[in-house]
Amino acid sequence: MENVKKLKYLCNGKWLDSEENSYIDIYNPSTGEVFAKMPKCSKEEVNSAIKAAKDAYPAWSKIPAAKRVQVLYKFRELVEKNLDELTELLCMENGKVWNEAKGDVLKVKEAVEFACGIPTLLMGDSLMNVTNGYDTVLYKESMGVFAGIAPFNFPAMIPMGWMMPLCIATGNTFVLKASSLTPMSAIRLGELLVEAGLPDGVVNIVACSRHEAEILLEHPDIEGVSFVGTTGVGLKIYEKCAAHGKKVQALCEAKNHALVLEDAPIERTARGIINAAFGCAGERCMALPVVVAEESIADELVLKLVEYAKEIKVGIAYDKESQMGPVISESHKQSILKWIETGINEGADLVLDGREAVGDMPKDGYYLMPTIFDNVTQDMSIGRDEIFGPVVCIKRVKDFEEGIKLINESVFANGSTIFTQNGYYSREFTSRIDAGMVGINVGIPVPMGAFPFTGHKDSFFGGLHILGKDGVRFFTETKAVTTTWFDEKEMKKKKIDTWDGTL
Repeated sequence: MENVKKLKYLCNGKWLDSEENSYIDIYNPSTGEVFAKMPKCSKEEVNSAIKAAKDAYPAWSKIPAAKRVQVLYKFRELVEKNLDELTELLCMENGKVWNEAKGDVLKVKEAVEFACGIPTLLMGDSLMNVTNGYDTVLYKESMGVFAGIAPFNFPAMIPMGWMMPLCIATGNTFVLKASSLTPMSAIRLGELLVEAGLPDGVVNIVACSRHEAEILLEHPDIEGVSFVGTTGVGLKIYEKCAAHGKKVQALCEAKNHALVLEDAPIERTARGIINAAFGCAGERCMALPVVVAEESIADELVLKLVEYAKEIKVGIAYDKESQMGPVISESHKQSILKWIETGINEGADLVLDGREAVGDMPKDGYYLMPTIFDNVTQDMSIGRDEIFGPVVCIKRVKDFEEGIKLINESVFANGSTIFTQNGYYSREFTSRIDAGMVGINVGIPVPMGAFPFTGHKDSFFGGLHILGKDGVRFFTETKAVTTTWFDEKEMKKKKIDTWDGTL
């Protein structure tokens, strides 16, 4: 405990200790040890962060867009320069293995690069002579202060990639409620933002309980809220923000399905499923926890999935030899274990049991091994609800039609994918599947940051998705300006009483 680092929160360009002297323990999932403490901000401190953002807004919004993004250009370079440090930090606080953690950080860079194009993205529309002598121009304008409420599973990408860059590039200011489990990546990236020359108050970072976070949903100076988390919380945030006249984008749970047809190359398909299902220990909203297989190839596919899952090297996250790290916390580990017990009790076939960690890893770390259930049916909760861990459910269907019907019955619709070599079925799947992101022989069909992250149904609440042009529209308001000019002397000369655009 002597080496435990005490973090600070960011308000108005200053890194501060909470006056409450209350801290949130930050655990290393690989060892189970506390290695940092984050100050738990009080109601007054959250309000101070909002005020700092409000006070910074007028000056920041008046800076031309091309000059605002110079800070993001510098920030991007600092992210690249400190990539290994950021990667290791993310491994330690989240439990992702090295390449996964590096990918998390690189997604920040990708989103920043998109946001650096804001001078073009903010261009409006115009029409000369909408009627005789009148011209109309449509502008996209910044709005004020926005808030972000981040989850634990992508500590860099979500708060500092999905939320922050477009928010400030469009001329707004930002208050981030960092994850209480994994705030360190956002804090370090915040330090790099300050180093890049970001003016005081444009970005503020706090950590607090849900009670203090409620302020962000109700405060009159907050124009909109971006949230990523569970569906239950997301729906409440959506409702509360709507009641207070705020914009909201709430990205929520998923139960993504893959449909495997009998013509799919089994080995390549199985490898793709393994990567999508067990990457990040299954703790991502675009994980692939359900595989819907045609009965004719289901046995062969299951054998391959079990074989390849057993090859995964589970270990300490920051050991570069590890292929899967621990889950986020002891409580989440216990939740996943209960889900496995539920699957057994519901009658699914446990063909790979990952409840006992095998290997040379710290005994107090939060480790599980890959788990696979076969013969999961639609009435089993393990096949319907999000487990958010390294557990895969196999559902069997007779054909394509039964498979697509089964998938569309899910209340979640983040992503769906099909594995096949048949162009007709690929096209039918794309057209008829109810999912925001669709993959054809792609296990994780997340588009790059120039496109929005487009969940459907209970996976998303709001009108405009995160990232892409949707993200630009979320952080801006449109203003239509109609103009006409006339020469009064010419009108008098020609005895014109009413201006109709002609002289």
